Amino acid sequence: MDSRGLASYFEFKNVNWPNLWAATWETVWMTVVSVAIVAVLGLLLGLLLYETSDSKSFAVRALNWIVALFVNVFRSIPFIILIVLLLPVTQVIVGAITGAKAAIPSLVISAAPFYARLVELAFHEVDGGVIEAADAMGATKWQIVYKVLIPESLPALVSGITVTAISLIGYTAMAGAIGAGGLGQLAYTDGFQSYNNAITLVATAVIVVIVFVFQYLGDFSVRKIDKR
Repeated sequence: MDSRGLASYFEFKNVNWPNLWAATWETVWMTVVSVAIVAVLGLLLGLLLYETSDSKSFAVRALNWIVALFVNVFRSIPFIILIVLLLPVTQVIVGAITGAKAAIPSLVISAAPFYARLVELAFHEVDGGVIEAADAMGATKWQIVYKVLIPESLPALVSGITVTAISLIGYTAMAGAIGAGGLGQLAYTDGFQSYNNAITLVATAVIVVIVFVFQYLGDFSVRKIDKR
């Protein structure tokens, strides 16, 4: 295909730039809000999995099994299916099933279990000698968690949330296909369904740029945090 053919295939003059910037903001907003919630919820779930993994108590082992089942089930469901299954829950929580806010519950429930497993792995990689030393010095369980466990595993935690954020950007695009807004909906409705290839191309390029920005910020943070 020559340059004239490409020009006819991608009619960039048909791109509605105000709509594109509005959709970009919606995608960034959905990603940032969901990442913030996932970081907290995933950290709590991962900590719960870690603390209950080696217990000899039947009740604690049962709790670990229940949490692990929740994590494994929701981590296994494809996002496009999960968002449809959660429509009634979304309606109750948000009061709507379309728009950027309506995507948040599905984004969080899909990504939090994934990040929880990364958190659990990061905690298990902390040197047991450091934890034993803190315990011998009389530190309480919570002091060990926020003064030893989290600081020692922080580079891995930041790296994990970066990977999760990248996945969430892709999820927002899929959510847009069923009315969640953002660049995904713009590319699908104004691009694919309207046979406007330029919009699809530009929306894809913007998503790639957003991914690069999140990856850079994550890598930069890890380099600053990791003192090894």
